[in-house]
Amino acid sequence: MKTRGNTVFIAGATQGIGLALARRFQDAGNTVVIGGRRADVLDRLAAEHGFGTVVIDVTDPASIQTARDRVLMSYPELNVLVAMAGIMVAEDVITPGFVEIAERTVETNILGTVRLVGAFTEHLQSRPDSTIVTVSSGLAHTPLAITPTYNGSKAFIHLFSETIRLQLASTSVKVVELCAPALRTELMPGGSQVEGFYPLEDYIEDTWAILAEQPDVTEVIIDRVTPLRYSEVEDRYAATIEMLNSHAH
Repeated sequence: MKTRGNTVFIAGATQGIGLALARRFQDAGNTVVIGGRRADVLDRLAAEHGFGTVVIDVTDPASIQTARDRVLMSYPELNVLVAMAGIMVAEDVITPGFVEIAERTVETNILGTVRLVGAFTEHLQSRPDSTIVTVSSGLAHTPLAITPTYNGSKAFIHLFSETIRLQLASTSVKVVELCAPALRTELMPGGSQVEGFYPLEDYIEDTWAILAEQPDVTEVIIDRVTPLRYSEVEDRYAATIEMLNSHAH
């Protein structure tokens, strides 16, 4: 994808990767619209950074449709959709209470992305040099024991991205997947304070360098996430699972 001259909508950009990526897009000369659930936070970020904003709840199909209409009315030149919204919550499958967490995770991480793609793909096909950006995780390929549904949701995003890329190959729409490592964000409570997690700013710069240097890249895999991403194909799956989960305790 091109890294300059875009009009970008990032759904789920009031904190974490989404906000950091919004700022990086803007710094590179793109018009950026961010979406989130809280109007007060959006108003603050608009005042601080000059973003366009729209209220959106990706767990609500009607909210997505309303947000789509508002974005396209104000920014008809929109050519990049970033499906960023996601949650990561620990689960204990030994008791049935985990099902509620699993359902919320599927609703946000899987259905939220699917609904966003469904809402914007027709428009994106009408624009040159358009891109859908999805966000998966190294945990799609090597599981963290405490987050089974999150792992599964990111495995879905990976294969969904791979497959819609095939379907959109004859159109103007590219599909770029960001395969993220564990980052110092509040995706899980306290995550921003974990010394072993990768700094968010470094991740954004590593990711941006790949996007800028490899305009045809389909999956952005920084060095930090390669041990998880390729553990199975490099025949070190069991050892990587053991390493990953021993560090989690």
